Formats: sequence, structure tokens, C-alpha cells
Amino acid sequence: MNVKDALLQRQSVRAFLDKPVSHETIHRILDAARHAPSGANTQPWRVAVVSGNKKLRLQQLLDNEFRNGIKPAMDYHYYPTQWKDPYKARRIACGLQLYKTLSIAKEDKQRRDDQWAANYRAFDAPVVLFFFLDSGLETGSFLDYGMFIQSVMLVAVEEGLAACPQAALAEYPQVVKRELGYPDDSVLLCGMALGYKDNYALVNSYRTPREAVEAFTRFYE
Repeated sequence: MNVKDALLQRQSVRAFLDKPVSHETIHRILDAARHAPSGANTQPWRVAVVSGNKKLRLQQLLDNEFRNGIKPAMDYHYYPTQWKDPYKARRIACGLQLYKTLSIAKEDKQRRDDQWAANYRAFDAPVVLFFFLDSGLETGSFLDYGMFIQSVMLVAVEEGLAACPQAALAEYPQVVKRELGYPDDSVLLCGMALGYKDNYALVNSYRTPREAVEAFTRFYE
């Protein structure tokens, strides 16, 4: 598989088969992704691979926070505090596409809450990755980390796996850090569901649109 094919095939999958992913497969993915570039070769990634009983316990703790109305408190601002177009419109369209696919009405708060809670189970994927950053590092390391995470997803495609990068898994960072033994002052960037795609799940049947190159590019000569 070439890189372009992997890019086009990759999607954010939200339903997975009940099929384990071997440690050897995950090791191969991370072994390839570690060659992602980073400023001054700092290699800022710190990855926790969680599965089995540990995943079940952690997802229950996160679900409890959500169900009890605890307000999320990420270690950093992932989204803007004030939305404006075209980003606001794209965000709304993205959510509507998901709920329309699943026939979840806007007024159906229970089903919307249940669908959101699936984030904290990593959509029942057999494996979830958590990505941590040392607190002393700066914005450049966020850029480095993005290249690393994309590398993980592309190699996962080559391995026949699917993934979903999730900011929601970093909404209750202290819960995750406490359970996994990471320092309180470390930065939890995000999580990632990892497993084998359920090709028959309705939630995996849609693809979000992308802007044409002409919409975001200027050529200068």
C-alpha cells in the first residue's frame, strides 16, 4: 500500500469488531511511527497502550464523570472559545452528518448523550492509545505530535486496522493520569481508538467532505 492510498482509505471509525489486536502489531505500528519528524529530534511522544481489564476500568471511570455531569477540563484548549465561519459551519455539519446517519433527532437528548458517551469507551475498540506530552515542552511539540499521530494512523491502515483520534478521551485528564500513573503536570493531548473496522456498522457508512485544493491554497511564482 502506498502513502496516498493509506491517506484516502483512512477514516475516523466509530464501530469496531470484537477482535483483539496483538501487542506485536501495535509494536510494529509504533516502531514505524517513531520515525516521524520532530524539532531538534526531541521526539516528544509518550504513549500509553490500554486494553483488556484496564481499558474496561478506565472507560467506566470516564463514563461516570460524564454521567455525573462533571465538566470536562482538558489540559489545553483544543477548540476555539469563540467559533466563527467557515470553521463553525464545518463543525455543525460534521455533527449533523453523524446524527443524521444514525437517525438521532435533535430533541432526543438521551440518544445524543449515549452516542457521546461512546467516546469514553473508545467506541468499544479493543485498544485505546493515550498520547502524553511533558509539561515543559512548547507549541512546536504539538506540531511534532500531530505528525506522529498521523503516522500511527497511516501505518495502522497498512496493518489492516482502523482508528479514530479522539479529543474527548482527554476531557478528564486527571482521571486518566491517576489510573495510568502519569504525572499530574503532564499534558494529555488526546486518545485514539484502535482496532478492526466493523464494515457493517451504520456509523461507519459515511465520510466527511474535504475542501478542494483551490479553496485553501495560493500559488506564488
